[in-house]
Amino acid sequence: MDDVRIDLLTEDEAGELLTVRRAAFVTEAQLYGDPNLPALTQSLTELIADIKRADVVTLGAWAGHRLVGSIRVELEAEKANLGRLAVVPDLQNQGIGTQLLMAVLQYLPEQTKEVWVFTGQDSKQNLAMYAKQGYAHQYDQHTGDLTYAYLRRILGEIEPDAEAELPDVDVAP
Repeated sequence: MDDVRIDLLTEDEAGELLTVRRAAFVTEAQLYGDPNLPALTQSLTELIADIKRADVVTLGAWAGHRLVGSIRVELEAEKANLGRLAVVPDLQNQGIGTQLLMAVLQYLPEQTKEVWVFTGQDSKQNLAMYAKQGYAHQYDQHTGDLTYAYLRRILGEIEPDAEAELPDVDVAP
């Protein structure tokens, strides 16, 4: 979707954000048979407190006046942790998640050297999207019945889209 605007979210949009996250994460809950995923159990009060945190950046994707997606970034020294990437069910698989993932980079402090993200090990579409954007699998973590895959992207490496534009260079033996 080309007509999506990405902006910082404020506590005034917390109710809309809560609705978007819950709608988006229902499919994950169904995939894993777990209705208690943190994105589904977080209260509005907890969400507002999270948005107000100085070490958290919460971005929203807007189509007109409708909030259609979001992503949360927790900043930690030279590291950023992405989470709660959510797109409303009726607009999934249209590039909004990728736009949010790419937009995050402009909100990171200059000293950020790596970006981490995790998703369920069985979330094949999520894993493919992260890999396409330069995130490499690092390890898995088991939490109860769920297994999370942790991926990392080192900043300053060649951008995934830029690799395709590099000319072929012959190297003399």
